[in-house]
Amino acid sequence: MLFLSLMRSYLKLLFTITSMLACVSCSKNQPAYRTEATVREVMDSMLEPNADFLWGAVSTRSTKDGIIEKAPKTDEDWKELREHAISLREATNVIQIPNRSVAKAGEKASDPRIELTPELIQTMIESDRTTWASHAHELYDAVGIYLKGIDAKNVDAITDAGGDIDKACEDCHRRYWYPNENKGQSGSVRPKQ
Repeated sequence: MLFLSLMRSYLKLLFTITSMLACVSCSKNQPAYRTEATVREVMDSMLEPNADFLWGAVSTRSTKDGIIEKAPKTDEDWKELREHAISLREATNVIQIPNRSVAKAGEKASDPRIELTPELIQTMIESDRTTWASHAHELYDAVGIYLKGIDAKNVDAITDAGGDIDKACEDCHRRYWYPNENKGQSGSVRPKQ
């Protein structure tokens, strides 16, 4: 009887230890994010080109031959616009992945008179990831509104939502890249990152 009791206790302990080791082993086998591209590279290759495509989807320009209006018209136009919007929205998740460097080692600010150094931007992001994420979420949400306009095939809605996307981009840039530029001025400035 004592033997059976000790055996049960031993088996429970063995089961508990085995379960714990299995959990630890499973967590170690979880794939880690690979973040070789920098925030600057993601901005240049994903965020900026897709945002530019959305901003350029609707335009009016005057030429010597008259007014030229551009807007999505065909199902293919709307599909292509939607693909760029999805790419832009998902890029907001990419820049939030932990351990992503702002820039490659040794890279400098494009214009040090205006922009913060990559090292300072990195420190700002790492010291307050909640604010960094809130800026990314602001852009994500703005693109979500744009997508609703696309799904409704509503040119006015995407034009309005384009302004929200611009504001989200500028809010983040003014905090992290060039907080001292245009103090007291209004208007959009979208320098390359």
